[in-house]
Amino acid sequence: MQHRPIYIGSEIYRGSTYGPGHPLAIPRVSTCTDLIQAMGWLDPAQYRDAPLASDAEITRFHDPDYLAALKRAEARQMVSAADRDRFRIGADSNPVYPEVFRRPATSAGGVLLAARLVHGSGVVHCPGGGTHHGRADRASGFCYLNDPVLALLAWLDAGLQRLVYLDLDAHHGDGVQDAFAGDPRVLTISIHEAGRWPNTGAAEDRAGGSARNLPVPRGLNDSEHRFLMQHAVLALIRAHRPQAILVQSGADSLEEDPLARLALSNNAYFAAVAALRGLAPRLVVIGGGGYNPYAVGRCWAGIWAVLNDIVIPERTTPQAESVLRGLAYHRAAGRNPPEHWFTTLRDAPREGPVRPEIVRLADLTLMETLPA
Repeated sequence: MQHRPIYIGSEIYRGSTYGPGHPLAIPRVSTCTDLIQAMGWLDPAQYRDAPLASDAEITRFHDPDYLAALKRAEARQMVSAADRDRFRIGADSNPVYPEVFRRPATSAGGVLLAARLVHGSGVVHCPGGGTHHGRADRASGFCYLNDPVLALLAWLDAGLQRLVYLDLDAHHGDGVQDAFAGDPRVLTISIHEAGRWPNTGAAEDRAGGSARNLPVPRGLNDSEHRFLMQHAVLALIRAHRPQAILVQSGADSLEEDPLARLALSNNAYFAAVAALRGLAPRLVVIGGGGYNPYAVGRCWAGIWAVLNDIVIPERTTPQAESVLRGLAYHRAAGRNPPEHWFTTLRDAPREGPVRPEIVRLADLTLMETLPA
């Protein structure tokens, strides 16, 4: 039995970007790893390096022709018009970049390793995962492979029968929901910004009974997120009685993120992850979106602290502050970063009123019973 949480990382993320000007030109997993180490929170015995997922593991969900096209794109650093049109590689903000196959295959390998590590029970944090928009036969939404789907399939193949996938990303977890539509073994729950790309995940969309969607209005605050967790999400999860929970912790729901208009502090993420512990014997937390390196790194490092019952101090260590001051962020907010981005990991709470539409959304989410 695994007694201490495991952290899965990889050096492939260090220096790997989707290209200048792309939202994923920023360091995220490497920042998280560096912060955790700089805080003194990572015992070497708790660390695992993410392996490259095998072709057989990837094609458990993905089309072999699509996998071959990804490999061609990396080898040639270009795509044919036919591959671009069919597989959307090099299109729709899914660029060809040096690690266009190896990076997503490492993300998939890391999340699959996480699924194996909690075979009996346990907790794993794998921030390199979370590519929830990937389709079986094409890239979508910066996602080339869908590592959450691969992990959930691995659990099902191992004989687990009741799984929960909780998506905290500002964008709807469409690829995961669609992969398990109508499958009563996998309950997918997504809290996301209403009207945000991919423009799916309406509250009425139940995907054949296997999904629950909570599309929230702009400006979602910590109080409202906590209300939805306490009055809808946790009740759904308890009713499903999961044997394993996979949490996608995309950090673009934070107020500082440039690609969404929600207003959470990272306390909302910490509280959500803490509330899930004990609801299933197996818990895996993965990454996802997030396009401000300071906000993402601090959030995901703080999640590791929560999983280890570490009290987050009011101020970072000098080493962690050095990591944060060493970041470069070329959007407007990065030209004059506030001091607390360098000196703290925990945000100030962003509480506020719980709007009537949030209460209605919680009520609507619980209107229908879960599949038996």
